[in-house]
Amino acid sequence: MDAVVIGVPNEDFGEEVKAIVQLMPGQDGSPALQDALISHCRTRLSSIKCPRSIDFRTDLPRTATGKLLKRMLRDEYWIQTGS
Repeated sequence: MDAVVIGVPNEDFGEEVKAIVQLMPGQDGSPALQDALISHCRTRLSSIKCPRSIDFRTDLPRTATGKLLKRMLRDEYWIQTGS
């Protein structure tokens, strides 16, 4: 349904690319779907722009007008590492 790409902590490089995908109702995120999406990205983007991992969610945080709150998502991952 929708997707966002953010930078998340990485021990070796400091930061890595992660995609967060909002699934259509009734769809399930699976390792096979993750592999297919990453493979799709690799055929169309340079390697440094491709996500190394994908998380699946049923919804993404938005403002009252529907704007995606990327900062809120990014903060979730950075707070987990204490950075």
